[in-house]
Amino acid sequence: MPQKLPIKRLETIANDIREDIITMLEHAGSGHSAGPLGLADIFTALYFDVLKHDPKNPDWEERDILLLSNGHCVPVRYATMAHAGYFPKKELLTLRKLGSRLQGHPERLKLPGMETTSGPLGCGLSQACGMALGLRMDNKMRRQVYVVMGDGELDEGNVWEAAMLASKYQLNNITAIIDRNNIQIDGPTESVMPLGDLKAKWQAFGWHVLEVDGNDMEAIIDACTMAKAVTEKPVMIIAYTIPGKGVDFMENDFHWHGAPPNHEQAVKALHELRTLGGKIRGEHE
Repeated sequence: MPQKLPIKRLETIANDIREDIITMLEHAGSGHSAGPLGLADIFTALYFDVLKHDPKNPDWEERDILLLSNGHCVPVRYATMAHAGYFPKKELLTLRKLGSRLQGHPERLKLPGMETTSGPLGCGLSQACGMALGLRMDNKMRRQVYVVMGDGELDEGNVWEAAMLASKYQLNNITAIIDRNNIQIDGPTESVMPLGDLKAKWQAFGWHVLEVDGNDMEAIIDACTMAKAVTEKPVMIIAYTIPGKGVDFMENDFHWHGAPPNHEQAVKALHELRTLGGKIRGEHE
């Protein structure tokens, strides 16, 4: 079980994770920047406050299950898992290298604590439904299934098939989180395939819907706590995040969806993160 930490400490961890993401991507020379940076607060909240899990015993039978449906955002999960103690932080620099356990999309059998292999978008919610039904059959409803999804992958039809199934079977042991950052690889989501009123859509599919600032640590934790109190429906948390969060030249720019920083850009990004956008100054600055 994670030790409960003060919000300020969690925010510091999230910022450290953002620094690791930049360093990982620069070393890899490929990968996705915007989504992982925007998700750092959510993953920090999950691993350091919300989830029942044990890095020293990843297969603990009472653990909660966390799925990452939009697998290309996995740098944020790798970095968070390393900070949580699942593997050494130095291994983060092997991201996307030949033979590394840290591939561009997560592989279930490569890494302890990784519940699924993900790559094709739109599959995570279906996987979550299957696992939630399995836990019900095994009478293990105290375990929760969490699934993080991208807003761009809602273009996939199988997401909505899973949404109907979860509602039909009242899978109240599922908490889904949509990273509503409004971008995908080809541009703004509302230009590529308008998603419209997501809250109304998910409510129409029979879900209990919460909306939060996905870069507000306390709001994320509160929403996950509220989700556990819902007993008659699956819960969807629509988390509004800033893609590229913490790096001024990346924020809200869809061109960084699938691009890594070069060395010069990484140096600039790390300076921004380490000084919180210039709010923290060294004695010689």
